[in-house]
Amino acid sequence: MSILDGILGQVNSNLDIKNMAAKVGITPEQAEAAVAALVKAHPEPGSTVDSAAASTGLDSGILDQIVGHLGGEGALGHLSGLLGGDAGGIMGKLSGLTGGLFGGN
Repeated sequence: MSILDGILGQVNSNLDIKNMAAKVGITPEQAEAAVAALVKAHPEPGSTVDSAAASTGLDSGILDQIVGHLGGEGALGHLSGLLGGDAGGIMGKLSGLTGGLFGGN
C-alpha cells in the first residue's frame, strides 16, 4: 500500500489507487499523478479538472471519473487539507511525481 492509498483511505475507505486506475483505464502511476494534480488544482481559481488536465496531459473525462471515485469536489478539499501544499510536504512530493511522469520539471 502506498502512502497515498493510506491518505485516500481517510477520505474514502473503499478507494485504492490500483483499483481506481484499472477502473478508469490508466496506470497506477498515472492515477497517483492525477490525484496529486487534482488536489493541487482544487484551491486554485478556475476549473480543477481543466487545470489538472493541462498539467498531466490526461483527458478531462478520465479526471472527472477520478474526482467521482474520490468522492467529489468536497473530498478533494478534504484531501488537500490532509496533504498540505508546501513544497517539502507530501503534496510537493506528489507534484514532483506528476512532473516526472508527464514531462514537467
